[in-house]
Amino acid sequence: MRIHCLAVCLVFLLLPSIPAGAEEIMELDSDFDGKIDQWHYKSSDGKLSKIHYDNNQDGKQDQIEFFGTSGKLKRAEFDTNKDGKMDQVQIYSKQGELVRIEKDTRFSGQFDWKEYFGGEGRLERIEVDDNFDGKVNVWQFFGADKKVRRMEIDSDHDGKVDRWDEFDASGQLVRVAFDSDKDNRPDQWQNFSGNNQLKKVEYDSNQDGKVDRWEHFDNSGSLAKIELDRNHDGKPDLVKNVK
Repeated sequence: MRIHCLAVCLVFLLLPSIPAGAEEIMELDSDFDGKIDQWHYKSSDGKLSKIHYDNNQDGKQDQIEFFGTSGKLKRAEFDTNKDGKMDQVQIYSKQGELVRIEKDTRFSGQFDWKEYFGGEGRLERIEVDDNFDGKVNVWQFFGADKKVRRMEIDSDHDGKVDRWDEFDASGQLVRVAFDSDKDNRPDQWQNFSGNNQLKKVEYDSNQDGKVDRWEHFDNSGSLAKIELDRNHDGKPDLVKNVK
């Protein structure tokens, strides 16, 4: 009986023990090629906290997934160009649904592109910093059909939107509005038909919120007619046909 107890005690002494509060790391060769390509981290309470991946087996980790206390994915980081720096981040809700994607499109270390998602992973909005000054100056809004329906642009990078683009259900550009005098209101409108062909341009020349000049274009894109509302009553009173 004494010998049996001694054997059991020796077995327990030989088993590895994990110190209290220590993090457990499991290394995994997921494709059985003889190289470790995944590292699973567990917290002291045994819950999965993150996973590191080496997806192209070059010895460098190029993907990290972080998990919440519920076990659901809350954040993922990617090194898409395999240069050793993370250039894409995906953020998830507490329910594990994708909320936002941020990208460093130039691989410069500065994130300049953000995608926002609604229910069921539907893309709702994209924000772009196209001159890389750290400020968003292009906003794209998407419909339920996943096609862009509207854009807002700060073309001179002064922090104010001065251009508004509208698209139809097929994704064709329909109308573009411009704020040319920087009063935060559109005063010029370009109207397009199919294939982004310019058909009409409208102007509010006296900034009263009403169109007082119309330019019409033919099917070749050439100016065909000009209409003017000289007394600003909303009706054209001078028409000039262009040949």
